[in-house]
Amino acid sequence: MGRLINSIFNNDSVFGQIMTRLGIIIGANLMFLLFSLPVITIGPAIAALYHVMLRVLRSDGVLNPFKEFWIGFRNNLKQGILYWIAVLLTTVAGILDIRFCNYAGGILIPFKYLNYTILAAVVAVTAYLFPVMAAFADTIPHLIRNAVFFIARNPFKMLLIVFLNVFPLVVTYLDQRLQPLYAFLWTVCGFGGIAMLNASFLVKDFSRFLPEVDALGNPVTEEEENPIPAGQRKTERNILEDMKKLGM
Repeated sequence: MGRLINSIFNNDSVFGQIMTRLGIIIGANLMFLLFSLPVITIGPAIAALYHVMLRVLRSDGVLNPFKEFWIGFRNNLKQGILYWIAVLLTTVAGILDIRFCNYAGGILIPFKYLNYTILAAVVAVTAYLFPVMAAFADTIPHLIRNAVFFIARNPFKMLLIVFLNVFPLVVTYLDQRLQPLYAFLWTVCGFGGIAMLNASFLVKDFSRFLPEVDALGNPVTEEEENPIPAGQRKTERNILEDMKKLGM
């Protein structure tokens, strides 16, 4: 009996691996909520959440979610805040413009649909940009271009990821009867769980442009000069080559 119990609760068992993964998701989720409180830091907090999930998926799955979250947050603080502010301003401007078009009517109605298209594009790019930001070190314009590149490679995967990001929030907003339950799930593991699902869809696409890693998720060969944070690497040349193949 003792051997059976040890085999079940051992870290190498299926149950042990599931519990370890769940603990990482919960820990990273709590960090995300804490670091998102100032609102303007939601951007780097999302990038840090994906940093943790990508590290888990590219390693043996055992790491300190609090330490890794802080590393991801610190590395993407400036870029994450700048892009998040830009997204907020674009969204607010788009919503106000849509309301104005509805109020004015007439020839301005087509502009309403143009705004819907712009907002949909912002949502799609944003859904990819924060995972890309977590995986690759580059400037914001290049990160946006890389996000568009990954979207173009598999538009259906983009639709799935956008659905996973948007649908749970819509259900939470509309289903007022179960909102206390949804609030509990979001607090415990909601954001982390969605990030883990999305990262599992993206990790294969990203790994092609990332260095090989060991069991701990650290690059096997690290550059001595100007070292890049673990799990991040510039991919300008490789991505440009694939863009040419896609005719972009």
